[in-house]
Amino acid sequence: MNILLLGGGGREHALAWKLAQSPRCDTLFAAPGNPGIAQHATLVDLDPTDHAAVLAFCADNAIGLVVIGPEAPLVDGLGDSLRAADIPVFGPSKLAAQLEGSKGFTKDLCARANIPTAGYARVTNKADAHAALEPFGLPVVIKADGLAAGKGVIIAMTFAEAEAAIEDMFSGSFGEAGAEVVIEEFMTGEEASFFALTDGTSILPFGSAQDHKRVGDNDTGPNTGGMGAYSPARVLTPALEARVIEEIIKPTVATMAAEGMPYSGVLYAGLMLTPTGPKLIEYNARFGDPECQVLMMRLQDDLVTLLLAVAQGTLAELGTVTLSSDPALTIVMAAKGYPGTPEKGGAIAGIDAAEAQGAKVFHAGTALAGDTLVANGGRVLNVTASGATVRAAQAAAYAALDAIDFPTGFCRRDIGWREVEREGL
Repeated sequence: MNILLLGGGGREHALAWKLAQSPRCDTLFAAPGNPGIAQHATLVDLDPTDHAAVLAFCADNAIGLVVIGPEAPLVDGLGDSLRAADIPVFGPSKLAAQLEGSKGFTKDLCARANIPTAGYARVTNKADAHAALEPFGLPVVIKADGLAAGKGVIIAMTFAEAEAAIEDMFSGSFGEAGAEVVIEEFMTGEEASFFALTDGTSILPFGSAQDHKRVGDNDTGPNTGGMGAYSPARVLTPALEARVIEEIIKPTVATMAAEGMPYSGVLYAGLMLTPTGPKLIEYNARFGDPECQVLMMRLQDDLVTLLLAVAQGTLAELGTVTLSSDPALTIVMAAKGYPGTPEKGGAIAGIDAAEAQGAKVFHAGTALAGDTLVANGGRVLNVTASGATVRAAQAAAYAALDAIDFPTGFCRRDIGWREVEREGL
């Protein structure tokens, strides 16, 4: 079949790489794609906000499956437009995508479904926000309600920091995302991510991962969209994973279906492993970035078969998802200035040399300037490798990364440190 993949980052390069391996894939199209995705797909100029143009392209090119990579088109309701035209689509409806599009929506759902999560308050103005702060104590978490590219979360250590974050959000620093604010209890524990496919009824676990949000080594500096990740997250033991499925994933899927907004796609649960058990931090309505890259490295099944079963509501007919027992690890190479204003245009060389060592380099923010590959975003490359242990995967990824010539780029040198320390015990 012909497949259309929407998106142009590292997550989408990983998806394109895996989709193109399927014997069920005839022609893979990608919009807008990037130079890495172009190795696996035909790039097309399509605006995902122009639903009519996307539908026309699907009709003209006999598209049998649309895979929506990023969150914005999901929250915008592109999935609904495709379903209305009887085009199979991997990704939730507009109503269901509120799980990512509105943190307050998710917190209210957790309250209705008795899903373990942090205590919270939803506020729509500065006065109510300041009044709501005191009962939470310190530290306290301040979140922009809407989509903020992974940057709308402030952990305030003082009330002055919390009040400044509230002022910042309601002043428009996060655009419409900050029109409403969620104040949350600060949870302690280790973070992990759990993924599950669902067609609105059936659930298929899709593995776990841990990422590194801070820009600098030793988890210092501002939060980013993620500077690296590894899978599996072994701190999420089989017993804890079973609790996540029973206490968080199943009630979410059941409640969404019962309330007339069945969720179809991948559920990405950000978790805090607290002393009393796993609690939901937040949901994402798509594969994570860079978590998708390590999951695709480990996936041993046909990705087209999995995503099509979700889109067609036949997930119950499949068995379990088969993931390699070998861990995978990815390192983000970012452009200088990230997560602020990144330096674009820096030349990149040596990717072939890196991949000759057995790694896979996924393009995240790249472009071509003539025949020269250049940086065209904040997170630019994802150098990904697997190994018998996380330590081995880490060593392989860094050896490959060191073969890349990217003078205006930088990376963390400690991706995977938690699991490497645990392996050394």
